[in-house]
Amino acid sequence: KGHGLAHAQIAELVGVTENTIRDYFELYQQGGVEKLKELNYYVPESKLNAYVTSLEAHFRDNPPASIKEAQSEIETITGVKRSETQVAEFLKKKLHLRCRKVGMLPAKADPDKQKEFLEQEIQPRLEEAQAGKRVVLFVDAAHFVLAPFLGFLWSVVRVFIQAPSGRQRFNVLGALNAITHELITITNDAYINAESVCALLEKIANLYVGIPISIFLDNARYQKCALVREKAKSLNIELCFLPSYSPNLNLIERVWKFVKKKCLYSKYYEKFPAF
Repeated sequence: KGHGLAHAQIAELVGVTENTIRDYFELYQQGGVEKLKELNYYVPESKLNAYVTSLEAHFRDNPPASIKEAQSEIETITGVKRSETQVAEFLKKKLHLRCRKVGMLPAKADPDKQKEFLEQEIQPRLEEAQAGKRVVLFVDAAHFVLAPFLGFLWSVVRVFIQAPSGRQRFNVLGALNAITHELITITNDAYINAESVCALLEKIANLYVGIPISIFLDNARYQKCALVREKAKSLNIELCFLPSYSPNLNLIERVWKFVKKKCLYSKYYEKFPAF
């Protein structure tokens, strides 16, 4: 404009219509460059925005199993009907909901006792371990059965895998180092018993010489028996038994979950040695 070009020429050079050029000039005359930077696009206000707080409280106490169910409940509560696509966007962006797998906690678990144990027993020892003054391990056994582990796959049609015959088990008694994540194991295809635990304790004692060792484990009989306690005492290993029904406090449970997902879900093993 400053070079004296016609509006038609300017519009052609910058790739917009002459009407848009005129609008830009009017805005510039009203407030300069700052006026041109203002964004005044019309954004429609959703009627559901007025119900964000009440819907958030409702779905916190009553999580919907599907978008269709959420759509129906929203219409019942607010009288506003929206498509499933719009409801999905509203749940994600306004209510911050996500489709999550339901977790499980034992019904007999005592949250207060778990919290107390975590603060008074686990955390102080973990702090020592992080400072290099102690080794902290979490122990548990997993029993992997030669059978189909069905998982979820993104596929065009439903996928079927073969099911091996037999019920052979691969047993793993493991100890997970809470700081280094090193995994120490005793394995067999028979049973995990007190002798297996004693063998694991010896293996641990030989790996960590000259440093205090604390082991967190559950209250399984073969782990809490006199034979295991005497063995731990002779090796100068501290046994810390978790509160009843507290698998969520045992870090090694996450390892077993990872192994199943990585090695077993939706995979077929014909023979036990390969499994």
